[in-house]
Amino acid sequence: MTPPQRPAGIDVVSEALADLYRRCRDLDQGEVADYIPQLALADPDCFGLALVSMDGHRYQAGDSRTGFTLQSVTKPFVLALALAELGTDPVGRRVGCEPSGEAFNAISLDPVTGRPANPMINAGAIAVTALVPAADPGERFARILDCLGRFAGRRLEVDEAVYRSEAETGDRNRALAYLMRGTGALAGDPAEAVDTYFRQCSVRATVEDLAVMAATLGNGGVNPVTGEAVVPEPVAVQVLAVMATCGMYDAAGEWMLRVGLPAKSGVSGGLVAVAPARFGVAVHSPRLDRVGNPVRGVAVLRELSERFGLHLMHNPAPGAATVLPDGAEAVAGGGALLAAQGALDFTAAERLLFALADRVPAAPGRLVLDLDRVTAVDATARAMLTRALNLLSERGHRVVLVGDVLGSGPWERVGPGT
Repeated sequence: MTPPQRPAGIDVVSEALADLYRRCRDLDQGEVADYIPQLALADPDCFGLALVSMDGHRYQAGDSRTGFTLQSVTKPFVLALALAELGTDPVGRRVGCEPSGEAFNAISLDPVTGRPANPMINAGAIAVTALVPAADPGERFARILDCLGRFAGRRLEVDEAVYRSEAETGDRNRALAYLMRGTGALAGDPAEAVDTYFRQCSVRATVEDLAVMAATLGNGGVNPVTGEAVVPEPVAVQVLAVMATCGMYDAAGEWMLRVGLPAKSGVSGGLVAVAPARFGVAVHSPRLDRVGNPVRGVAVLRELSERFGLHLMHNPAPGAATVLPDGAEAVAGGGALLAAQGALDFTAAERLLFALADRVPAAPGRLVLDLDRVTAVDATARAMLTRALNLLSERGHRVVLVGDVLGSGPWERVGPGT
């Protein structure tokens, strides 16, 4: 799908990506991965960036349409498939969720349970791949390929040359699979599980595809380009949590400190990061640092996070006041009027209820809550407000709502201006 045309001179997102491309393209530290012979053939100077918003708007810079194999970047998306199919507990019985602090191909098995530390290292990813429900290995990989394609918004294909290269040199992954089989962490035949994993890693895509995939996780599992609900929102949340703590291997702590976004890298030079409810971003550059993360990709995401204040722990600027200052007053009959505005989440609902509690009369009376200027109420805020208004009704107060954002309940509803 061709990205929509934007008026010349005001595409500041593409301008920012182009600036990051120019600033980072001359970084020549790091080495191209060569333990898989086919990966050693990659152009070390290839460098592309892409970003996709929650509205499906796409931006790119550099070699954004050059194909490469996804390698470990597939891990979060196959984890999402397994969690959507099986649920958290069945997956958790086979693989943990703790950072390993070790390399991606380390023998990192719990001494008590035998489980690999997390799904982002090779051992954990092989265990997760083997969990995908299917009648046989062919069907299992077909389901994985279909899932990756739905995340990307188009059908993806396997690079057969890379697959053969991985299969010829993947003895360490085979060893990990047999060790897990011995501890009970691996379901099924080790040889079949590893072969499916090799094919999974050899799926080919572009950095634009990866940005769509990342944006789908950031959009609660809904692909913002196609509109398809690929996985349920709770699954996307769980995957992002694992990416945040484990996605960057033994540099995960440094990454969270400096960048502060859920992310996943791969040894072919791919890197995805997610700013939840904002956008997905991807970088491809084959030069890797000592822990296997792309040097240019790490530099780009560090600067992008700093420039736009994306760190998850960043305290955003306050929005408009939830409680309107001219909408908190006494009403006839010993009651009170309170008016709110904007979108209500936990923080806004807590502010509203705190103000409400301060104005509730001691004796039962008429309480008017004006929500006509409220634009949205999430599930948490809805539950908080409903519970509070139920309690007020039980205590004898006559609750009157202006607007219909809460639906029906033990309260009166009137239109604005009543």
